[in-house]
Amino acid sequence: MALADSARGLPNGGGVSPAAGSGAAGSGAAAGGWSSFPEIVELNVGGQVYVTRRCTVVSVRDSLLWRMFSQQQPSELPRDSKGRFFLDRDGFLFRYILDYLRDLQLVLPEHFPERSRLQREAEYFQLPDLARRLAQARAAAARPAALHRDGSLCAEEPPPQPILGYLEAEPLEGGGGGGASASAPSPTASRSPSGGPLLTPSQSLDGAGGRRSGYITIGYRGSYTIGREAQADAKFRRVARITVCGKTALAKEVFGETLNESRDPDRPPERYTARYYLKFNFLEQAFDRLSEAGFRMAACSSTGTCAFGPEQGGPAEDKIWTSYTEYVFCRD
Repeated sequence: MALADSARGLPNGGGVSPAAGSGAAGSGAAAGGWSSFPEIVELNVGGQVYVTRRCTVVSVRDSLLWRMFSQQQPSELPRDSKGRFFLDRDGFLFRYILDYLRDLQLVLPEHFPERSRLQREAEYFQLPDLARRLAQARAAAARPAALHRDGSLCAEEPPPQPILGYLEAEPLEGGGGGGASASAPSPTASRSPSGGPLLTPSQSLDGAGGRRSGYITIGYRGSYTIGREAQADAKFRRVARITVCGKTALAKEVFGETLNESRDPDRPPERYTARYYLKFNFLEQAFDRLSEAGFRMAACSSTGTCAFGPEQGGPAEDKIWTSYTEYVFCRD
């Protein structure tokens, strides 16, 4: 559904104040919705709190928010314990929905990996123009990669560079006769169709043609309980969350889809982050992935405290140990 022409090009997406009585949200006044809502509304979206003007959330006619805040009464909408209007959606991505509602422009960070999820949010909030723009942006981003894979570039264009996963052999400096221009292949390395060694999916290339070097720090806070009978009563390690610190590109290379980026979704690949964590709770699984990617453990550090069971709601004779541990992994 196309946006109403009257809503384009106006501040806050063409929002109309209650006194206007007409325009994009005029029918809401007739339903009694305008007069019942405050001018400033507080939203709790998936635990994230947003404060904005009412005319902003109703700036796109026939959207979900427009119907909620112009066609319904405040008493009909769900609220949290502090009286804020509650929406059970992705609170981190809603910031982009709200930015779009302010001026009907789509502005995203340069390195933004959440386009498909944001498109799903736009469809949920019934913003067809935003969903269409996101779909076009995803198609445009995927088009150059497809050209490289099927070799459909024009003959006048320079030959395509090797795609991720293949390492081209570098020419010899001052090569001798016979027209030899490439170094001899390693007898133990698997070869790509272009003659370079085939890399595993967990490997990436840096500017010099090898794997990217760097450090990744794995941290976790855990607890275990030891009863009076020591090992017989022991309740072993319980890990709440495994955190990942380091360069964004390295973390994504190693952990892929098992990496939760929701606390730092806009971080560019060459920047560092300390806000990622893993979707699983097994340390050995994280160690296996790091080992497969060529990392080795360089250092580790741990601190711990002990409390008796009654302080934690357990038996009087139990001791509950809690600890925080970090492991530093390195790849040269």
